[in-house]
Amino acid sequence: MTGDHPGPQRLRLLSYNIQSGLSTYKYSQYLTRSWKHLVPVPSRMTNLDGIAQILTNYDVVGLQEVDAGSLRSGFVNQIKYLADYAGFEYVFDQANRKIGMISQHGNAVLSRIQPSTITEHKLPGLIPGRGVLEVRFGAGTDALHILVLHMALGRRGRLRQIEFLANLVRNYRHVVLMGDLNCPSDSREMAVLLASAHLCEPAPGLHTFPSWQPDRQLDHILVSPSITVERVEVLDHVYSDHLPIAMRVRLPEELNLQIPETSYPIRSLDRWSM
Repeated sequence: MTGDHPGPQRLRLLSYNIQSGLSTYKYSQYLTRSWKHLVPVPSRMTNLDGIAQILTNYDVVGLQEVDAGSLRSGFVNQIKYLADYAGFEYVFDQANRKIGMISQHGNAVLSRIQPSTITEHKLPGLIPGRGVLEVRFGAGTDALHILVLHMALGRRGRLRQIEFLANLVRNYRHVVLMGDLNCPSDSREMAVLLASAHLCEPAPGLHTFPSWQPDRQLDHILVSPSITVERVEVLDHVYSDHLPIAMRVRLPEELNLQIPETSYPIRSLDRWSM
């Protein structure tokens, strides 16, 4: 639908920790295949092609653990690669953890809707290298703010980051916060985040990790009460150690975004015939 059509507007959202395009099938591979995090391997490109196919079905995508072009990715900017083949016009990245030529590790937003502003925030933490990518659509009090992030592994670090996030969104009316939050729905941190940031988790307990036998929800899409959630699902695509989480929402009437048509032509790839 487009912003010119009457009736409610809907957005299709996806959040995905892609582990820089690496698949994992059991815990032992974090050790035995750790070398793959440092050098390019052919399976990365095959996985990126599969991920690109998934992304074609969504309006706004938040990615975590994506590489902006380094030795391990074969100097392929994974964000531009995915955006190009999935047909996204607006692309923004935040490289939070740079290790020379070896790694350019961070978050990204791919959007079919033109944003009004993009802001990078550094998250507090015991170990630096995490951040929030904030994309705003519209202006004033009726703007939609979409935040993509990857939170700390430790609880103390997450609680400090939650305090930062709550202060950041406190005066926003319409918020979508999505990413790898590294904590389950029933955790203390999640309860603090929902209460202090005035957000809702519409479908708690959807398991996204580990991808080969998911038993925990570390990946979340949280929304303001003003946003109506129509569908939430975890997609069964094992291109990473996480599964992607998807959501379809209905926006409040005061938001009028220029949402493009739902059919997106994409460039064909020979490697997609798997």
